[in-house]
Amino acid sequence: MSNLLSQRLALLNQPAHRPLLSQGLRGIERETLRVHADATLAVTPHPAALGSTLTHPQITTDYSESLLEFITPAEHDIATALDQLDVIHRFAYTKLGNEMLWSQSMPCILPEEKDIPIAWYGTSHIGMIKHVYRRGLALRYGKSMQCIAGIHYNYSLSEQLWKVLQQAEQTRGDAMHVQSENYIAMIRNFHRYSWLLMYLFGASPALATAFLRGRSHQLDTLSADTLYLPYATSLRMSDLGYQNNAQDGLVPPYNNLMEYMRSLSIAVRKPYAPYEQLGTQVDGEWVQINTNVLQIENEFYATIRPKRVIRTGERPIEALCARGVQYVEVRCMDVNPFDPLGINLETSRFLDAFLLFCALDESPLTNDAEGHENTQNFALTVKEGRRPGLMLNRAGTAISLQDWGLELLQKIAATADLLDAEHGGTAHADSLKIQTAKLHDSSLTPSAKVLEAIRAEQGSFIQFALKQSSKLAEEFRARPPSAEESQYFDALARQSIAEQTDMETTQSGTFDEFITDYRSRTSSQLCCEN
Repeated sequence: MSNLLSQRLALLNQPAHRPLLSQGLRGIERETLRVHADATLAVTPHPAALGSTLTHPQITTDYSESLLEFITPAEHDIATALDQLDVIHRFAYTKLGNEMLWSQSMPCILPEEKDIPIAWYGTSHIGMIKHVYRRGLALRYGKSMQCIAGIHYNYSLSEQLWKVLQQAEQTRGDAMHVQSENYIAMIRNFHRYSWLLMYLFGASPALATAFLRGRSHQLDTLSADTLYLPYATSLRMSDLGYQNNAQDGLVPPYNNLMEYMRSLSIAVRKPYAPYEQLGTQVDGEWVQINTNVLQIENEFYATIRPKRVIRTGERPIEALCARGVQYVEVRCMDVNPFDPLGINLETSRFLDAFLLFCALDESPLTNDAEGHENTQNFALTVKEGRRPGLMLNRAGTAISLQDWGLELLQKIAATADLLDAEHGGTAHADSLKIQTAKLHDSSLTPSAKVLEAIRAEQGSFIQFALKQSSKLAEEFRARPPSAEESQYFDALARQSIAEQTDMETTQSGTFDEFITDYRSRTSSQLCCEN
């Protein structure tokens, strides 16, 4: 354990400071496709009874009209957020008719590319720019890739906790700056160790053959309709999932918030020849926001992002520049098909201990060589993580995944114990024991269990996924929301529709003017560059 980690743990374990550990916020965003009983994509419009996808705070869509996204409010205890996610699922099922939610990260049977519906957010300028952005994604990467689903885990520590650390360590700078740079240090550590999350929680070792649409690949054949890699943990996070060659080297390893924002600012202004050939309009209709490497900052595919809640019409980089980092969004978690919500409390407790470790441990400045090493360790783990004796690289020296993982868990045990001391009970330490068992026996990992279940269904990914999705659908339908819960979400739906209507009827100017103004707010002179 590093000296800094020991000192910080001792400081936060003091009775005056330990309650701060309960004052951070947690939230979950869960993506899931709507499908029919034959495992084909439901290309029907977003159910109107669920409300407006533009303005509803908890139920929206991601890329496609068919790809639901459930968002929990931010809560001090992740258990509360999971309870709320459960209610959202149960309510949604009362409005889905014969459709159900797909229980996997990798997609169901998809129609032809042209028939995958892009999410629609109405005719307001804000709604239209969201739709045009997704049109651009279709042009750049194809629609199939955008139908991959994941779990995003939002995590913050109390702002007062950062101030306690700043005072104890006599760190110079205003509180917002110090907090932001601490989150950046946390992200550096996350990049060093996130391969561990892929081993422990990756749950997409196989996919439907048709998903690749004839693209070349190096996967093995499991059955007539299924491809896989025998030791893979997360094909979703491999180069077969989210990928974009234009983004290679886009955001190099960064040591402060300014470096991160500068890289993104350049990317949203840097022309990219293949996108320039596509143009921004076809027959007078917008097909992408711009022809640059990124249309907007959110197009950057990162496993973790520094975030700040944005205001209506505000760009993410504007929010970070003006008000600093507020929380991090972990984006690499697969949907676990065995968990009704795609993630469970045990996993969440471990994530809290893991992220607290990343936040409190020593985080040396990084460089391109370490960045390449981190990327290679992650790539090896998602494709070969369960291979016996798999070796990773740590500071240029080979080390087995198992040995490094067990070493990390020993360090994380200290943050788990601190969290348990504050919350009461042993939930965090118990979760750590379960992860330790996975490192000793790879058959206990979700990816191994998924492969075992697929093999039990004649090696068919679709057959397994459909069976599991149907099972979970029955369980949700058997637990409908209470009258009070239904009334709450019905009211949210009505309110969201009214808000969208108001936006559409009161806006001024043309969409062309709006999008021109939006694109102009990517100045090379960042406001906090001084």
